Amino acid sequence: MTEQKTFYITTPIYYPSGKLHIGNTYTTVLADAAARYHRLLNEDVYYLTGTDEHGLKIEQKADKMGITPKAYVDGMASEIKALWASLDITNDGFIRTTDEIHEKAITKIFNQLLAQGDIYKGEYEGWYSVDDEEYFTESQLAEVYRDDQGRVIGGKAPSGHEVELVKEESYFFAMSKYADWLLEYYQNHPNFIQPATRMNEMINNFIKPGLEDLAVTRTSFKWGVPVESDPKHVIYVWIDALSNYITALGYDSEDDSKFKKYWPANVQLLGKEIVRFHTIYWPIMLHALGLELPENVIGHGWLTMKDGKMSKSKGNVVYPDVLAERYGVDAVRYYLLRAMPFGNDGIFTPEDFVGKLNSDLANDLGNLLNRTIAMINKYEAGVIPSLNTGITEFDASLIQVTEEVIVKYNEYMQTLHVSDALAEIWKLIARANKYIDETQPWVLAKDEANQKALASVMAHLAGALRVIAILLQPALSRTPGEIFKQLGLADSNLAIEQLKFEDLPTGGKVVAKGTPIFPRIDVEKEVTYIRDSMMGGGKETAAVKKAKATADNDTPVIESELIEFDDFEKVSLKVAEIKGVSEIEKSKKLLKFELDDGTANGRIILSGIKQWYPNYQELVGKKVAFVANLKPRTMMKKYVSEGMLLSAEKNGNVILSILPDEIEAGSELG
Repeated sequence: MTEQKTFYITTPIYYPSGKLHIGNTYTTVLADAAARYHRLLNEDVYYLTGTDEHGLKIEQKADKMGITPKAYVDGMASEIKALWASLDITNDGFIRTTDEIHEKAITKIFNQLLAQGDIYKGEYEGWYSVDDEEYFTESQLAEVYRDDQGRVIGGKAPSGHEVELVKEESYFFAMSKYADWLLEYYQNHPNFIQPATRMNEMINNFIKPGLEDLAVTRTSFKWGVPVESDPKHVIYVWIDALSNYITALGYDSEDDSKFKKYWPANVQLLGKEIVRFHTIYWPIMLHALGLELPENVIGHGWLTMKDGKMSKSKGNVVYPDVLAERYGVDAVRYYLLRAMPFGNDGIFTPEDFVGKLNSDLANDLGNLLNRTIAMINKYEAGVIPSLNTGITEFDASLIQVTEEVIVKYNEYMQTLHVSDALAEIWKLIARANKYIDETQPWVLAKDEANQKALASVMAHLAGALRVIAILLQPALSRTPGEIFKQLGLADSNLAIEQLKFEDLPTGGKVVAKGTPIFPRIDVEKEVTYIRDSMMGGGKETAAVKKAKATADNDTPVIESELIEFDDFEKVSLKVAEIKGVSEIEKSKKLLKFELDDGTANGRIILSGIKQWYPNYQELVGKKVAFVANLKPRTMMKKYVSEGMLLSAEKNGNVILSILPDEIEAGSELG
């Protein structure tokens, strides 16, 4: 029996200094598409993201707000997790550098490097950017300020952030002694850094001019992991942050089974601004520790605005949750993955975003589905006919394009060229729309002699949509399931391996009336809406409000915006008795609750509380509170959850709200 192949992909851990914008989000969505694709190949996938929570900037932000650094990062980490959940990100791990397992491992890593002579104590003097958490030489500054005597008294880093002169005792990592080794590694592994231009930048800009030793501790702040043998020093960001990729897997811990299983990483995905740290510092650290290097480090471009990088001060920041709430999660995911060419920058404009929604999603994909559903209902009584190829002169071309698209799509997805993979899918969408115009079903329907051809055309259109839905799964989290639902096809047919056009199941009953999955939107109105939302970029985030509300307590309490009484009146809270609890296959989090809610049929609610209730059968017979008028939600593609159980959360523990036995099922709460 062949051993299951593993696939480990990471994004950088995000620095929680503010709300993440759509540019930050691209990395996470791209990695999610790759993770979903490899799961569909039946590989054992581990997708890691997280937050980088130490450093001077966090300490300063928390001090300014009058709260502890821990309270601040707890709030921000919760907000980032909520953002990823709202965009259907399927990460398997979420590492925080304040996690105990991480901090213990960092101490061991530092001690090992110190003991073997790779780290030594010295003194650092140079220009430091708090915002970038990076040191710069005078020649590396983008701008310098001089006094009347011409002496440099300040300046700006390449990022535009202010720098300050720092002089302090520090421990240094002897990077310079590994420069020759790293160059040789690059030569022997030409695909290590992608795209190839990034490798040339590293060689010509940083290694050949002379690789400098790296300061890895600070004494000017305390919010970080202290050096065990010299606690006035705090281990600086690049050892602390970069090591998360192995500490999250349990490296050098009591349970390192995940590390043994998944390391080395297949893909480490990141923005081009931090390629140097991941392709110079990180490989040298791993080599010094005696560990294998990741297979690929991919430094993608930036999603910028016409006037440069997104900035709150410019009023040009676009937030993904704002777009997703108005246009849907898949609209945001599609735009990010389609608008960004591999390795290069993309430019966001409200006009381009709205245009892609209308042209690609509404006109091309949505219209193809709507027309197909309507015609199958009209001409075939709503039932997908058997596929008989070769009846019309256009069948062979449609199938040939499908086969070519499948091959090219897989080639692109294997190398994370997701924008190109989506372009291939849209070739098939365009070909299927053209197939309708070529075969003219409305003409075939007029002649009884053409009924066999008409049925075959309907089957070909359903077959094309089936393939399109299957290929869209990594990029769009909700649309493929909706296409299958409207076609009346089962989820079990969503396999991506050995995908063939002719494997279309027959006899599927399409919906009586298709609902547009991407309705057209008013261009002028929506462009104005997006521009207005961009101007609100400086608003205080929910995480900051939460942190302020918990200034005297390291464990934040979730705070939300005040609502009107009329809003509260819309929520229906009721009582139900738990009649049965069961696990959901392949889910680590979900439990399925069968409830007596006082109605004849009862209801099913799925809840992600499995880890807190290992003995979940003990809940049977308990009375619980639930939200009764929440819109039903499809989870894991085939389970419908009809509400939400109320629970309490504190210090990472979740407890169901259990009610007294004497309250009858179906009772209103209020």
